[in-house]
Order: sequence, then structure tokens, then C-alpha cells
Amino acid sequence: MANLKDIQRQIKSVSNTQKTTRAMKLVSTAKLRRAEELAKRSRLYAQKMNQVIAEIAGRIKCNRVGGLSKNVLESVDKSENRMFESIEDPKMVDIVFVTADKGLCGGFNIQTIKAVNKLLKEYKAKNVKVRLRGIGKKGIEYFNYNEVEMLDTVVGLSSKPNKEKSDDFIMTSVADFRDGKIDALHIVYNGYKNMITQELHVNQVLPIDADQFDCQEAQSSSMLEIEAEDEEKMLDSLVEKYINYNMYYSLIDSVAAEHSARMQAMDTATNNAKEMVKNLNVQFNKARQAAITTELIEIISGVESMK
Repeated sequence: MANLKDIQRQIKSVSNTQKTTRAMKLVSTAKLRRAEELAKRSRLYAQKMNQVIAEIAGRIKCNRVGGLSKNVLESVDKSENRMFESIEDPKMVDIVFVTADKGLCGGFNIQTIKAVNKLLKEYKAKNVKVRLRGIGKKGIEYFNYNEVEMLDTVVGLSSKPNKEKSDDFIMTSVADFRDGKIDALHIVYNGYKNMITQELHVNQVLPIDADQFDCQEAQSSSMLEIEAEDEEKMLDSLVEKYINYNMYYSLIDSVAAEHSARMQAMDTATNNAKEMVKNLNVQFNKARQAAITTELIEIISGVESMK
């Protein structure tokens, strides 16, 4: 039977841990409300932006039907055309991953890391070189520990998303894509779905995919019309905004998911601590009763021996 003082010490330790996890849960809940509101507001804009870009990419695929002129390809730089070209045999790709700067959020970070490792294995099997670019301390520490080479890293951006820093970070890969140094760009992150669920995203940002675009439907149902003299300028502006906002939205979505995951993890930890304290109290009471019983037996035995 464990010593009573040892059990009391364990009860006190677990109770203190329970207070800490409860406080962390409350903090994460408060942060989640703000992050969730921002993510929901940003999601609609991101979805509309993706729809417009997908339609433009589809029209390029369908020889500029319904509003984009046939000679746009000739008026735009060849490097710009790469944004919409399907590259069948890539030689080098960039993978940008987003993880949290802190732990204690369940499997939030490990899900992203597993997705990145899966991509790395797939490209390695195809003899494609990969440049890994990391945002978030936990993911960076993991790949550094496993001696995986990374092109560049940023700490602090995933916990406090900043549009300017986000743009600067992603535009390095975009410039390399335009110059032909890389043939694809992926963004991998764990996003927010609801209060209790996170959703893993592995998005190919470049080249822009038009495979799901229906040419016949576009001719009859599309409402996107563009003035011919504005096409080149509009295309440049939209592509840049699309890429920049995809990166920024990934950070916003990720931080909301992080707080959601941490809130759940701390709630689970608090409940586990509560259950542990309950079990320790039962163990303490049993030990105390056993000690009292032993003392009574000793007293009775002493009295009996004196008769």
C-alpha cells in the first residue's frame, strides 16, 4: 500500500495540473472565438477568389471561351503562362507547411507533418527534388531533428498572421516558379472546420489547376466578362492576389484550428486530471482505513497480551 503522504502529494500535484489545464482551456476558448470569426469572414473571400481563378484557368484550357480573347496568351509573358500550364514531368517543387509555434494541442501538428512526409515520399519515388519551406516552430523543430533540409523557415507567423510577411514569404516561391526554377507549389496546413474538428489541407497553388472546369457549361452559364484591353493587367493582378491570399488564409485558418485543437486537448486533460484525483482519493481513503485497521489490531493485540 502506498504511503499516505505520497498519495497526498500526488493529489496536490494533479490538482494543480488540473487548474493549469482548465485555465489554458479558457484562454484557448477566448482566442478561438476571435480567430473563428476572422476565419469565417476570410473564407468567403478566399472561396470567391478561387472560383474566379479556376474559371480563368478553365477558359485558358478551353481556348478562352466566353469573355477572354484568343490573343491573350500572345500578349502575356511566357513566364506568366506557366501559372496555368499543366506540367506533367516536374523536376523541382516547393512545399510550404504551416504548424503551430506551441504544443499541447493534441495531434494538430503531427497531422500536418505526416501529410508533408507523405508528399516528400511521393516526390522522392518520382525522383523529383523538393524544397521544404516551413512556418511554425513545431514543424521546423521536427524536420531539423530528423535532419531534413529546409530552404527557409519562419517562427512567429503562424501564431500571429501578418499579411505583409505572408506575402513576402510566398512570393519567393512564386518568383522561382515564374523563372522556371520550380514546377509546382504546395501549401500544407491543418484548417478549421468547426469547434471540434480540424481539416487537413494539401493545396496545389501553382500551377493553377483547371481539370475540374467544364468548357461546355462555361459557354452557357458563365457571367465572367472582361474588357479586352484590361485582360493582361487583370490576369497579373488576380494571380498575385490569389496566391498571396491563399497563403494568408492558410495562416488564419490554421491559427483558428490550433486554438480549437488546444481547447479540446486541454478539456480532455482537465477531465483526465479530475478522474485521476478521484481515483487517488479512493486510494488514499483505502490506505487510511488500512492504517487505522492495522493500528486497532495492534492495540487489541497489546491489550490481549497483557491479560
